[in-house]
Amino acid sequence: MKSKLLTFLLIAFACLGANAQTTAINFPAKPIKIIVPFPAGGTSDVLARLIGQKLGDAWGQVVVVENKPGASGNLGAEMVAHATPDGYTLLLMDVGTLAISQTLYTSLPFNVLKDFAPVTMVAYSPHLLVASNKTSFNTTAELIAYAKKNPGKLNFASAAGSGSANHLAGVIFAKQAGIEWAYIPYKGGAQAITDLGAGQVDVTFNGMTATYPHVKSGLIKLIAVSSPKRLETLPGTPTVAETLPGFLTGSWQGILAPAGTPAPIIEKLNLQILKILKTPEIKEALKTAGADAAPTTPQEFSRWLQQEVQRSAKVIKDNNIKLD
Repeated sequence: MKSKLLTFLLIAFACLGANAQTTAINFPAKPIKIIVPFPAGGTSDVLARLIGQKLGDAWGQVVVVENKPGASGNLGAEMVAHATPDGYTLLLMDVGTLAISQTLYTSLPFNVLKDFAPVTMVAYSPHLLVASNKTSFNTTAELIAYAKKNPGKLNFASAAGSGSANHLAGVIFAKQAGIEWAYIPYKGGAQAITDLGAGQVDVTFNGMTATYPHVKSGLIKLIAVSSPKRLETLPGTPTVAETLPGFLTGSWQGILAPAGTPAPIIEKLNLQILKILKTPEIKEALKTAGADAAPTTPQEFSRWLQQEVQRSAKVIKDNNIKLD
């Protein structure tokens, strides 16, 4: 009896594996949707549209990018976490922000480590420390000196809301520099940059991909970059770490699917996106935007996400960061 049961189970598992492989071979058979949980114009949105177009070209299917902002990215992330796990609904976002949510939100409607299937990391770009042209400072040291003489007078734009990666960058900077400033939450980086250009807020950290074009246009001014060393594309711009040793932050974009998505589909998505990231056109587009491609295997991305959840939890708890 046990022998027959074991044989039956082996056949059943073999059939499931065969069905998964068949599904992957036929994938995609309909349009794919990439959810970006931030407004249009931000780093995640820019990358989603670049990759989405190339996926569509490669597979002959429409790839639609939908912006679903809200709750620091959690609204759109929840939609993907609860979507049908078939590979046709994907999430592209700053996964550093996603990792932060696991600790910051006490009643998060999904579990970052259990409800998603990581596909691949996409890109890393440093944050730019930028300011309104109406401010008097032009360097990190001058900013700190001004803030110390005028405690609480500066407004810091939290580009993706309280507890976002941008907000945490501001918190860590202020604590390390020994200054105080008021935090103004936004639903996305695009509106924060617009208000910065208008002088309604004074300073922010934001992803280079979405921010540098506004520096080039003269809308806002660049103070420093948050990378460990100066960028080849901006050799004359100092790092924050030159004034505050050890300071490092940035934006990490990644693509995830709902947990339970068949492994062969995850693998097919991973391999195609990695091909896209290696194309000269995309590499040049990323370089121009100040980002570096950061392709990974699904397993590498999963380990990175686990580490980031732990790291973010420590920063949040050590600084007693809470939602407004």
